[in-house]
Amino acid sequence: MDPAGDARVERPAGLELLLDVPARGRRRQAVEDALRSAIRDGRLLTGTRLPSSRDLALHLGLARGTVAAAYEQLVAEGWLTARSGSGTRVAAGASTPATARRPSSTASPTSHDLRPGRPDTHTFPRAAWSRAMRHVLREAPADTFGAGDPRGRMELRRTLAAYLGRVRGVRVDPSHLIVCSGFTQAVGLLTEVFAQLGVRTVGMEDPAVGDHVSIVASRLDVADLPIDADGVSSSGLVASGAQALVCTPAHQFPLGMSMSPARRAELLAWADEGLGWIVEDDYDGEFRYDRRPIGALQARRPTRVVYAGSTSKSLGPGVRLGWIACPPHLLDPLTEAKRRARGTSPLEQLALARMIEAGDYDRHLRTVRREYRRRRDLLAEAVRSRLPGAHLLGVQAGVQAILELPAGAPDEMTVTRELRAASVELHPLSAYLRSAPVRPRTSLVVGYGAPSASRYAAAIEALVTCLERLHRS
Repeated sequence: MDPAGDARVERPAGLELLLDVPARGRRRQAVEDALRSAIRDGRLLTGTRLPSSRDLALHLGLARGTVAAAYEQLVAEGWLTARSGSGTRVAAGASTPATARRPSSTASPTSHDLRPGRPDTHTFPRAAWSRAMRHVLREAPADTFGAGDPRGRMELRRTLAAYLGRVRGVRVDPSHLIVCSGFTQAVGLLTEVFAQLGVRTVGMEDPAVGDHVSIVASRLDVADLPIDADGVSSSGLVASGAQALVCTPAHQFPLGMSMSPARRAELLAWADEGLGWIVEDDYDGEFRYDRRPIGALQARRPTRVVYAGSTSKSLGPGVRLGWIACPPHLLDPLTEAKRRARGTSPLEQLALARMIEAGDYDRHLRTVRREYRRRRDLLAEAVRSRLPGAHLLGVQAGVQAILELPAGAPDEMTVTRELRAASVELHPLSAYLRSAPVRPRTSLVVGYGAPSASRYAAAIEALVTCLERLHRS
């Protein structure tokens, strides 16, 4: 006997379909009207396969002949098509998607997206990722689909520990790596743990990514620390009384300089003397062009420096993977904070591990590094040849640069408004400044990652043409 009822009750075995068929009236007509309504309203789109007449009849509690007759009528009217081996489907042109029925009068024109922090998603290594994911689905152990260790899959942590040591000089045992969904989640977890440990004030670079500052400020006081040619101000850090610091030693965002060796030593001395914590955001650490790679600050003091990175620039923000190399004293509270936070896909973790082990990740980085360098060079040439008196800063690494306009240029608000009118989207430097004085020259943060390769030249042409016009006016 079927525990859910009479064993003789037959149930649909194929596709399911929700139809609103009234309980009274002619059954065939009711089925026809319900199907027409679903197609007309866009719930059943062109090409959608419908259940067999047998399955739909069982689902609706009707005779199979009733549903078959309704299908035949709708085929005759052009709502459906029926082909041997393909089943019954919604006919081409019969369905109108909801978005097509309600056109928007406020649609914005196509923009040239030169905002920073956005990679070219067209470069995503689909073939390599597909190979890795197929391997994972074939070979992954059964516990992959369970809750798992909140620190992440050991396969990825072991691979990441070796990879980060090889390319960034990071010194970390796999057991002290925590896999997260990116640097934004890492900042949130660290803020929670710092608050638990009694940290009251965190020093943060000024300028910096606004979202990261907001996350820290939601729980702790933030000390705004100015940036000079050597990096974040160590004297400002000491004066602030902060017990923790978030910084970008390899490539400051958005100004683009690398922290000097002397400043690195000063920050490590501050951490040692006051038992402070340094959170190292390895922003754009994988994209360098005209200089030798600079090793991670964490390698010099693994017990006081928290190293964090992600795949948001190398693969794209859609692959939500990041990592935290955790000092021993922070491991337990960070692991517990991660257990309570949003999880990270174990399949994607294993796929990234496979890509790194197979060498596909390194090959992909070499490819996109060449492409971004080409884009940077195109931007630099356009500025040199067509914008006399303008300067590009921070171009040795990363996927954005600071464009300082010539003296006498309009203010940043005016320039960005005119650029937006020309369908060019970018950010002024002032968008990232909190308390630092306004720079003497109008400055723009120009990203060269977001547009596809085929559209990048047009984006630079639109940018420079608009700035030339503003310069002449």
